[in-house]
This record gives sequence, structure tokens and C-alpha cells, in this order.
Amino acid sequence: MNRSLTLPTFSAVTLLALLAAPAHAAPPSMTPADLHLGGPAFRALAADSYARAGLKGTFEDWLNAAYARAGVTLEGQATLTGTLDARRAHLKRLTGTAHDQLALDTAAWAHRFIKASIPRFSLERGYEFAATALHGERQCLLQSTIIAALLQRAGLDAGLVMVWKSQTGQESNLGHVTSVLRLPGGDVQVDASEPTPFARHQGLLARVDGAWRFVTPTFQGDRMTAYARADGRGRVPSAGLSFLSLAYLRSQYDYYRAERTVGGVLGTGTGRSTPQGLKTSETLLRRALKEEPRNALAASVLGTTLRKEGENEAARTQYRAAATLYAAQGHTPAGMQANLKWAATTGRFPNLFAPILALLTRSAS
Repeated sequence: MNRSLTLPTFSAVTLLALLAAPAHAAPPSMTPADLHLGGPAFRALAADSYARAGLKGTFEDWLNAAYARAGVTLEGQATLTGTLDARRAHLKRLTGTAHDQLALDTAAWAHRFIKASIPRFSLERGYEFAATALHGERQCLLQSTIIAALLQRAGLDAGLVMVWKSQTGQESNLGHVTSVLRLPGGDVQVDASEPTPFARHQGLLARVDGAWRFVTPTFQGDRMTAYARADGRGRVPSAGLSFLSLAYLRSQYDYYRAERTVGGVLGTGTGRSTPQGLKTSETLLRRALKEEPRNALAASVLGTTLRKEGENEAARTQYRAAATLYAAQGHTPAGMQANLKWAATTGRFPNLFAPILALLTRSAS
């Protein structure tokens, strides 16, 4: 860590993606991540970050100490694990509305605790558990991981989803992550990037119908009661959506490391990309895609990294591979469309994809 693809049934995007992604081994499990505080997955994510930073100790020790300092107590317990175990027992004694209200109260407490104990937001390094311990910094992926860990330890059904459309309807290329609490009456977004606990982001990516899908939720108040696939091919109740897997989360952590590498694809810390930084970004993005080959964002940004390295043919191939992923998942962001346009209109065969590109432009408008 830096500390201080002519078949008439294909969509336009898929046709643009004629060059398929490289062959992979069997895809990783899509089972929702078990992140409960004290469990092996949470500990492994944190330990990986600590090892990268050369930091001794454990993140759980830091988090327990942060709980003692923050003054955001719960269930009258002195320790964080004691607090969550007591809340789990309390929740088990309740049913119906009383249970759901206490679950919401627990989520609101987790939101307050994150804001009190990790006060600073940092895109540059806040995705690292080590940066939280060293600098009191957080970012959307890390804070959502911790919230899910807290809620799961309290016996609640929680997890993470990617966000592609904000509360105001602004679209991004999967530019945000939030935690979600599942209740019988619907799912609730718990987002520590917002001033209040419960958010209403308008576009998510999670597992639906057996694959990662772009979806739009239907809200009743703060609760998401159904999800419509962005490709228009169906709608599922809230229970038909599953949260991100551990493989996806590992992939996303490495994606952020690649994105924010000093001198990497975004030019972090130097104001420009450097050969060494770009190579590090490329290595981390390839690792992210090995961990979860269906991570469309990582596939897309790998294309941009290769392009910045001057590997234009490899970049075109990678952009088309990324486009295949986006098409399968139901939505192609504007930035990816622009990258496809570059891939289709440059190189040795600049007019090969022109008719399909025109179709894509019309269908996206």
C-alpha cells in the first residue's frame, strides 16, 4: 500500500465485443460474502491490507479500541464484540415489527459508529484497512464492509452491492458501493457516505437470476421491495437479489488499489501516469480479474491502462472483452461506450464496426 463479436439475436454492445475475453478457469462462487466480525473472511481482508502496509497487529483490535473511544455504545456493553453479541441475543427474543425496528436501529447505530470512529473520507487510500488504523480514513468499499461485518455479527442478513445510479439519478461506471440490510419487508441501504443512515440509490449491481446484473430498485419509503433488471428482462422481489460474493469483494479491493496506485491509471500522487505506476495498475487489475473474471469495471479500466501504456491493440481487445461483460449484465455505461467507439474507429480496420456503433448510439439515446 502507498502509505503517506453476425448473429441477429445479439445486442449492439455484444456485436461490438467480437473479441471474447480470455478463457478462465471455472468462475468463482457467487455466494454472498460471510463477513461477520471475527470470521475468517473479514480477518483475511484486513490482514491482507495490514501485510501490504507492513503494519503489525490486527484490525479487530483497532476496531475494538475505536469502539471504546468513540462513545457510541450499544446494549450497555463495554466491548464491540460484547455489544454485537448482546444485540444478537436481543434480536432473537423479538419478532415482527419489534424485531425489524431494532434491526433498523442497529443499522443506524453502525452508521453513527463508522462516522465517529473513522472521521475522514479518502478516495486515495481509504479502501485499505491499514489506512483506517494509521490515518482514520475510510472509503465506500471499506466502510460498507465494516457495516456488513457489524450487522452480520449481530445476527442480521446484510451484505454489499455496487452502485451505478445515485440517489439523484446520476449514472456512473459502478462508482460507489453501499451496504444493505435485508428485512422481511424489503432491503434497506445503509451508506456511511451519506449524512443519514438510510440511502435510496437508484441503480445497483448484485446477483439476480444467477448472474451479476444491473438493476433498479422499487422503493416503499426507505425499503427496496423489488428489483427490475436494467436490460428490461424481468423483475424480482427483494429476496431475489443476492449480495456481492467474497471473490467480488477481493477483486474490488484490488481494483481500487490499481485505480489509486501512485502514478497509475489515474495519475494519483503525481498528476500524471508513469510507466512504473501503469505497470503496477495493470498487475493489480489482472489480479482483480483473476479473482472475479466478471468484474466489468476492472475489465474496462484494464483496457484504459493498456491504452495509456501504448498497447493499443491489446487495449481494443480488452475493451471489447469488457463490453461483453457489461452487455451480459444489462447496461453499458457512457464511458464504456466511448471506449468502444475508440476501439471501433481506430486501428487496422477502422470501419469494421461502424454500422453497429451507429446502432449502439441510437439505442443508448
